[in-house]
Amino acid sequence: MAVQVAVLGAGSWGTALANLLAENGQDVKIWEHNAERVAEINEQHTNKHYLPELKISPRLKATSELADALNGAQIVLFVVPTKAIREVAKQVEKVLRIQQARPVIVHAAKGLEQGTHLRISQILEEEIPAANRNGIVVLSGPSHAENVAQKDITALTVASHDVEQAEWVQNIFSNDYFRLYTNQDVIGVEMGAALKNVIALGVGAIHGLGYGDNTKAALMTRGLAEISRLGVAMGANPLTFIGLSGVGDLVVTCTSVNSRNWRAGNQLGQGAKLDDVLQNMGMVVEGVATAQSAHELADSMDIDMPITNAIYDVLYQGKDIKAAIAELMQRSNKPEFNFE
Repeated sequence: MAVQVAVLGAGSWGTALANLLAENGQDVKIWEHNAERVAEINEQHTNKHYLPELKISPRLKATSELADALNGAQIVLFVVPTKAIREVAKQVEKVLRIQQARPVIVHAAKGLEQGTHLRISQILEEEIPAANRNGIVVLSGPSHAENVAQKDITALTVASHDVEQAEWVQNIFSNDYFRLYTNQDVIGVEMGAALKNVIALGVGAIHGLGYGDNTKAALMTRGLAEISRLGVAMGANPLTFIGLSGVGDLVVTCTSVNSRNWRAGNQLGQGAKLDDVLQNMGMVVEGVATAQSAHELADSMDIDMPITNAIYDVLYQGKDIKAAIAELMQRSNKPEFNFE
């Protein structure tokens, strides 16, 4: 029996996931503000701005009315930028209260809220009371929308404190090219998803500067050490960071031209100004805002994150990239692991 799903956000990732669900036989409505894009999805079965090569399933319906998208939905999938999560969640809560509905809330966003430093699931918990939701599930891992739209083999993590809900979502999304693994470590999955975008900015920057594979491998590996250090301090399971939503997501984001964060960093390394990079990207570069949140969070918790701090200094303090690299290399020597 088909499951009713409301997908909030018709960007590249939202469209790819909505189309996947529709092709899986689910009843899917995607919510989008832009009336022209709604008409294009419904009439042309395309979303050329975000996924120009994708032919969208006719089963997928688009709407600009949030109440229409949410009506009868058993799953509400948030695929909007981190900065929009709270405002959209407030709107969703009002509609769910009126409709007296309790769907499972799933999110596929990757970031930390600026100012509060909250993870996405924490924002959703604050804005959508338990009376209007049946749990929160996180969908994350190494994935580019373009590859999923092409039916490239993809493996992700679906995380929830409630194993049964994670397994239910797992079954609804899974098919012959899209495989999900369950995980109960919500903190670790969300922190890995958010922080890898910061490291991808750095890897892109060193590529733009002309550094080779040795440098990239060093930055990714030591970046992962920082991600896990902060995540574990927040209560995450360290094993999560060697899984799909840890090293897996880090690798794909740091090595692909499909990564907005890598492309932004690459342009910065080539000498472009941050404002110009963000303006020309056409889509949100989550790592820029997350760099500030991660820097502030690590500072408040007294967690050593030299790479993240260097990227923050380049983005927000105007530090020269080469100077930031030199400072990283000149830090005092230390062991790779501290087993004490």
